[in-house]
Amino acid sequence: MRGLVWMKDGGAEYAEVNLGAELTAVGVAIGTDPMPYRLEYTLRTLPGYVTELLSVRAHGADWHRALDLRRSAHGTWSCETKEEGRLEGPPPGGDMNVLNGALDCDLGLSPLTNTMPVLRHGLAACEGRMDLIMAWVLVPHLHVLCHPQRYTHLAPNSVRFESEGFSADLTLDDDGIVTEYPGLATLMTGGTSPQG
Repeated sequence: MRGLVWMKDGGAEYAEVNLGAELTAVGVAIGTDPMPYRLEYTLRTLPGYVTELLSVRAHGADWHRALDLRRSAHGTWSCETKEEGRLEGPPPGGDMNVLNGALDCDLGLSPLTNTMPVLRHGLAACEGRMDLIMAWVLVPHLHVLCHPQRYTHLAPNSVRFESEGFSADLTLDDDGIVTEYPGLATLMTGGTSPQG
């Protein structure tokens, strides 16, 4: 198991990650856009890093949202949602029928979920380019959208991520974990701060 901390322009994320033939993780994030919020998630994949479950809880002042997003072994997506209080924007959940063909969830603003397609297709080590469909979860609203994305190998442990006019060159470690996501997050390494 690895404990990971990413610092972000608008918050931070901590995750405890188990990586083997599959990936499991529990994490917590705080953010400020479009308002201050706290988010907790549980992620579980099948062998080959294909999403099985993403369970997310988001909280803010006077509101709460929950999403349990699942993909069956046959490729069918489903979700259960809850919401309390008032949060401007789309409701949690969405049309699961548009997610046919998607193998991955992509939790908004979380660099962890970029790991699954990179590992599955070996893009950190080998030349190649993959066009994928993601079940993208808007944070903190927990609204789910069908989201086309492209991953392209650039160099060892370097992958270009592209989506709808956006592009970022990601740096990864040898486990396929994102260490640098320009404009979003930087993985912090332990042992660099003096103890007081």
